[in-house]
Amino acid sequence: MPFDGLFGWRMHRGAGLVVTSSGARAARGVVVVLRAGWGPLRLMIPCRVVYVVDEADRRGFAYGTLPGHPEQGEEAFLMTRASTGEVNLHIRAFSRPATLLARGGGKFTRTIQEYATDRYVKAIQRISQQDNSS
Repeated sequence: MPFDGLFGWRMHRGAGLVVTSSGARAARGVVVVLRAGWGPLRLMIPCRVVYVVDEADRRGFAYGTLPGHPEQGEEAFLMTRASTGEVNLHIRAFSRPATLLARGGGKFTRTIQEYATDRYVKAIQRISQQDNSS
């Protein structure tokens, strides 16, 4: 399974985010600052890993937002392997607007969140294909 792609921030980078983190891998307490956008439209997205799941067929982590994040909430990324060998990525998020920009974005803010989720899924699919062809 592409755990390294998940825990090593490759999924986030593959989704087009710039990643700065206090640890090379996601682990409880690690602070990660994601950056999205360009120039004056660049968003800083600070988070802290709040828990890690490390089981034989289930691995992942969740991070909670930190001050300065446009939203207040948590996002979890969990990879599971079925008995058939199929690997699935589960993304769960809950949030509410934390900044004037996010509050004013309304439906557009939700569209951006869905776009980011789609990018995460596509990135982990590419990582899986690359890792399987190596």
